[in-house]
Amino acid sequence: MCRHLGYLGPPRAVGEVITAGSHSLRDQSWAPRDMRRGGTINADGFGAAWWQGDPGSPDGVQAYRNPVPMWADPAVDGVLGQVRSGAVLAAVRSATVGMPLERAACAPFTGDGWALSHNGRIVGWPVSIAGLAEWLPAVELLRMPALTDSALLWTLVRRRLDAGAPAAALASVTADVLEAAPESRLNLLLGNGTTLWATTVYHSLSVKVDETSAMISSEPIDDDPGWQPVPDGRLVEARPGHLNITELGDHL
Repeated sequence: MCRHLGYLGPPRAVGEVITAGSHSLRDQSWAPRDMRRGGTINADGFGAAWWQGDPGSPDGVQAYRNPVPMWADPAVDGVLGQVRSGAVLAAVRSATVGMPLERAACAPFTGDGWALSHNGRIVGWPVSIAGLAEWLPAVELLRMPALTDSALLWTLVRRRLDAGAPAAALASVTADVLEAAPESRLNLLLGNGTTLWATTVYHSLSVKVDETSAMISSEPIDDDPGWQPVPDGRLVEARPGHLNITELGDHL
């Protein structure tokens, strides 16, 4: 399992976004509170994506990833402390047994102006999902950033983003994966620099939105009473001044 976080609001240092709060994403890498028997620590790498310039541009998103624990990388306070953005998506990783420990396997995965993170696992990987992967063109499978369940989810979502709305892409992918591999945990977090979308499938998620900022996180990063837990089986759409939480099935 993993932990992830998305932020939209006034420009801040990327390093500040992922270390701010009494229970920051960095704290969650070594002391998560709600892993739901999905592990005890998130020490298998981390990543952060941020948008600069035109968020809608295919080249608008940049990313930093490292397969070491977040707390062990001085770049979090160094390099990432110097980069400012009003849109950040970050994650810490707890690798499923048997999956590679490498930079390319660390979320968020980025491309064409999008960034995506996955908190959870596909049960029975890779056999359970082989039938669904067969529908992808061979070239897309060969271009997967890593041989992991999260990278396959990114590949599936990215293809469906070309064909429809983000909410529909996330809902259809989660539905198809659950049909092939029931009881998989599929909390996805997707951003394009202006809006965040997230799913809750058997894992924790909270959201906090006001008129100037929006934040989605696997666990609240502080004790602010504005945090709202998201029930299971939901799809969240958030940006400053806007929050919509609906049933996942409403988007199929």
